[in-house]
Amino acid sequence: MTGGDQTFAPGTVWLVGAGPGDPELLTRKAERLLRRADIVFYDALVGADVLDLIGPEVEFISVGKRSGRHSKDQRTIDALIVEAARAGKRVVRLKGGDPSIFGRANEELEACRSAGIPVSVCPGVTAASAAAADLGLSLTLRGLARRLTFVTAHTSKGAVPDVDWTALADPQATLAVYMGKAAAAHISAGLIEAGLAPDTTVALMENASLPDRRSFVTRLDLLPLAAKSALDDGPAVILIGEALRGAAMMREMPVPAAAHAGE
Repeated sequence: MTGGDQTFAPGTVWLVGAGPGDPELLTRKAERLLRRADIVFYDALVGADVLDLIGPEVEFISVGKRSGRHSKDQRTIDALIVEAARAGKRVVRLKGGDPSIFGRANEELEACRSAGIPVSVCPGVTAASAAAADLGLSLTLRGLARRLTFVTAHTSKGAVPDVDWTALADPQATLAVYMGKAAAAHISAGLIEAGLAPDTTVALMENASLPDRRSFVTRLDLLPLAAKSALDDGPAVILIGEALRGAAMMREMPVPAAAHAGE
């Protein structure tokens, strides 16, 4: 067996990025870890096609959390991971996207380290990268978009996102907003009030990388309407900035179906 997972000994934990959904976007290391694990704790956003890569003898347990539908709280998840490792199992904590980007990875890393359990991270493709790939665009653009900022708009129900809109309203940056559909009105108003032009291009991508993905291109001032009417209830990322201007040409074009090897 080659690669960093040679150290996947009994009683150790790997936090593994499952990527945005397409199983072909998993790293080779991620797939090896899934096949060598004794137990996998997976998120709600991890699709069936990715779970199919788990070895046939591996136990897998859903600890999924989605807005308004938390099956287990974070402390319980931490305890389950630690308990399984203490029992001598090879443990994978499988997370949608990349574990280090809004994935609550720090809590789980600290829980393992506090318990004296070896823990490592296998990165994954994040939703913003997958969305840009689906749109056929770059998130950065020389001379126009010099900075890329990731932010989450996920809050308790009804709460206004507690972010520094002035810092985010940079016309030379691309802003990737995760879990932002419910907060679209706050995002639009906050950025415009902070000085970002109302006609700044916005691209919304739901179910990035998957065959049923949906995209919609609009303006910043029309983002609240688009978030309510253009998408369904799948996970979505909102991309904002002049680097997305090319997406406007795709406004009337369907997003092409996902390509899979062997098809």
